[in-house]
Amino acid sequence: MSGRVQGVWFRAETREKALSLSLSGWVRNLSDGRVEVYAVGPRDMVDRLIEWCHDGPPLAKVRSVAVTWVEPEGTTGFDVRP
Repeated sequence: MSGRVQGVWFRAETREKALSLSLSGWVRNLSDGRVEVYAVGPRDMVDRLIEWCHDGPPLAKVRSVAVTWVEPEGTTGFDVRP
């Protein structure tokens, strides 16, 4: 995601949303100001997380969301990475 997505609780809120959808994976800030999310789970639940990411938490101003589909890695839980 790009826009105002760092310093607005985006990672913590993404984790909460992903867990509510029973997804695993991680979310992290990138050095260029974007946020990256890796989510694993049923396609419809991942789609719901992607839809949520277009708005994000209340203080966020999401400008764009880019989606790349990859083969899932084994992961459990949903982590906030630095």
